[in-house]
Amino acid sequence: MRIPGPEHQEDGGSSAVAAAGGLHQYPVRLHETYGPVVRFQLPGAGEAVSVADPVLLEATAHLDKRPEQLFAFLDPLCEAGNLQVLPAEEHTPWRRLLLSVLAGRPAHERHFARFTELAHDLADHWAARAGGEPVELQQELTVLSLRMICGFALGGADAGTDTARVVAAFEDVLTEHLGRLYQVPRADPRSAERAGEALAYLRATVDRVVAAHRSDGRTDRSDLIGALVEAGESPARIRDTVMVTLLAAHHTTGVAVSWTLHLLGRHPGAADRVAAELDRVLGGRTAPDYGDLRRLTYLDRVLKESMRLFPPGPYGAREATEDLVLGPYGIPAGTTVFYPFWAVHLNPGYWPDPERFDPERFTPREVAKRPRLAYIPFGIGPRACEGAALATVEAQLVLAVLLKRLRFRPAPGHEVTPVERFVLWARDGIRMTVRPRDPSRAGGAPAT
Repeated sequence: MRIPGPEHQEDGGSSAVAAAGGLHQYPVRLHETYGPVVRFQLPGAGEAVSVADPVLLEATAHLDKRPEQLFAFLDPLCEAGNLQVLPAEEHTPWRRLLLSVLAGRPAHERHFARFTELAHDLADHWAARAGGEPVELQQELTVLSLRMICGFALGGADAGTDTARVVAAFEDVLTEHLGRLYQVPRADPRSAERAGEALAYLRATVDRVVAAHRSDGRTDRSDLIGALVEAGESPARIRDTVMVTLLAAHHTTGVAVSWTLHLLGRHPGAADRVAAELDRVLGGRTAPDYGDLRRLTYLDRVLKESMRLFPPGPYGAREATEDLVLGPYGIPAGTTVFYPFWAVHLNPGYWPDPERFDPERFTPREVAKRPRLAYIPFGIGPRACEGAALATVEAQLVLAVLLKRLRFRPAPGHEVTPVERFVLWARDGIRMTVRPRDPSRAGGAPAT
């Protein structure tokens, strides 16, 4: 049976993606029109098959190959081979090494105090601005999360790093190379030159901190560089790994926290309930201990529901290495399988009234009713995000610190529109007013 989909376009699908508002929105519309499996033209990768049903996704969950052309925009960040498309025999040990650092509780606990200090610094900064001009969440939270991952990845060798400049440099590089992938006309004739300068700055920054780390003679496996040095990785692979880790981690956490605060600002009842839970669990303390995070069950539900509605990375892709069967459809080997995370998360067959914000979807009872791949904010299978556990810890901590002290409300007249910019970004920012929270006036029943 032929897979349904739109008519072939001579431009490779670029105009259809642009007309839909981006590659985050386009698959949602395709699946609304054509059903759970759709054939479409994916710019940069030819024809692809998009799968929005979590049960059918199971047949693809073992795939361990990414389509190289779709991730070619990351080639400039890597010198020892694009880490996003390493062959399985190289990727598996590299992934195992990253997981030993990024997913390990000992490493999380080692860095937790520093994470807390950085979160307090931002809370102090915003508290001082309470009642004044609205704050722009995305930029400041992205800088915060980059500072966190710098300390984690670089083992404290990041002193003196201009994190705001690093964030801006990543944006310049990604904007230029994603624009090439999607054939976006350049608005700035210096964009290519600026991207080259930004890439040179990023490499020099990583080289400096790697050199500082090596000069200390440390090979502590609870930081990323230490683990890579101890594993005997080449200097080029170490630098590539640090570059890609900084890129992925600073986007994921900052974006996830931004969208969560946006949603809580629009749903004050949920914000009251988070505040009540924080008061109950933390008492007079202004931040959780590492062990407190598992007791913040309602905050965890809120974060998960936020990443369902606004997954930081809105899509992924694999290449079928053998023929697959997806329901009534056959997928030949070599096909690009597209994972439309946002469309999966909005599938009404598994998420009733899917665009409604409802953290109760993530109670244990409700979770047990759904297929495991109905919620996939960090991807699936052997190429899923290695930093998922770390990003979750960071996001929970930052939210707890901010929401224990502050209340956020949407800035009057400011429209928040999601766009695709490597991650699910807000086109004109997420601007919110901030005021101190009075715990004695927090509404809502304590969360259970």
